[in-house]
Amino acid sequence: MSATASNLAAQTPVKVLVVGAGGMGRAWIGTVLRSADAQLVGVVDVIDGAARSAVQEVVPADLRTGIATGTDTVTVAREAGAEAVIDVTIPAAHHAVTADALHAGFPVLGEKPCAATLAEAVSLAGHAEATGKLFMVSQSRRNNPHLHETRRLADELGGAGIVDTRFYKAPRFGGFRDEMDHPLIVDMAIHAFDAGRVLLDGNPVSVTASSYNPPWSWYAGDAAATVAITYDTGAVHTFSGSWAAPGGETSWNGDWLLSCANGSVSWDGETPPAANPEDGEEIAGRNPAADELWELDASLAGFCAALRGGDVPASEVHGNVWTQAIVEAAVRAADTGRRVDLAEILDEALESARVLDVADGRSQALTAWKTGTSGLTAA
Repeated sequence: MSATASNLAAQTPVKVLVVGAGGMGRAWIGTVLRSADAQLVGVVDVIDGAARSAVQEVVPADLRTGIATGTDTVTVAREAGAEAVIDVTIPAAHHAVTADALHAGFPVLGEKPCAATLAEAVSLAGHAEATGKLFMVSQSRRNNPHLHETRRLADELGGAGIVDTRFYKAPRFGGFRDEMDHPLIVDMAIHAFDAGRVLLDGNPVSVTASSYNPPWSWYAGDAAATVAITYDTGAVHTFSGSWAAPGGETSWNGDWLLSCANGSVSWDGETPPAANPEDGEEIAGRNPAADELWELDASLAGFCAALRGGDVPASEVHGNVWTQAIVEAAVRAADTGRRVDLAEILDEALESARVLDVADGRSQALTAWKTGTSGLTAA
């Protein structure tokens, strides 16, 4: 997020309501409090008293006055005079919370994933169209200045044709991740898949994948996977990794190598990347500017800037659907052992989303959508 976009939003801070008072919700409360672009006016959680506790524990005493709390998003948003909603609920609640907020007139910034399923994500794209309100997904790791510097260096070498990501960590989270069928693909590799979309032009068209669980793994599901994503430009993004890999671990962003027509670019996920031209010495990437915003801070600034007349964010729901489609295609490819076309995944999601919307009754936007990957734009 550039300083210019941040300044555009900061001219008039956006009054926001944070929905979800758990650990990630509290992180977002802190993000809003340190932002010049937004003002916290309310916190909501379905557990009675949780929102009030979060305000007491996270918000400094001199800033608590006027911050509304409660259990119902739309009610509290209206009481607080909110202009927008930040949805930090669990994925299973994203569809209901976001759709209700959009139809009540509130733009939404939602935590990843967009929704619990691709069908719900496509449905929310329709709800955003029907209401004319912005729904942006905070795919926060794409807001890493080193990632965008990696793309710049690759473009100088003719553009990346092969992107390779290695990710090896050994976190012992406990809780729901330990019981997931595909914890690595669904909960972590989504970040790498989205970053690959930053590094490559075009749209993904097909996915092959295999997943497995090392004998020493403490996960019930497959904690390791190898995934290959082919783009309509002919470029390929390969991902290999494990969440049960003690020892020589990578960074949380993974280890990256981009093969280009005139050289390669490497990035360790933590420090600035480096370019290795076919003819010439290594070129170190630029360090981020001191005022460069990262991750959650950049997501919030981009959202607020868009509400104040700035550019539509790259992770607006219609764009973010592609990232979720890669995840679902990777899971299906791993489960079936076959190549999965994204057109297949998106066609099925569109059909299911239309069923959801008929039952909901508030949006008919998807009736005008085409099938296949072109279904992400209205006919």
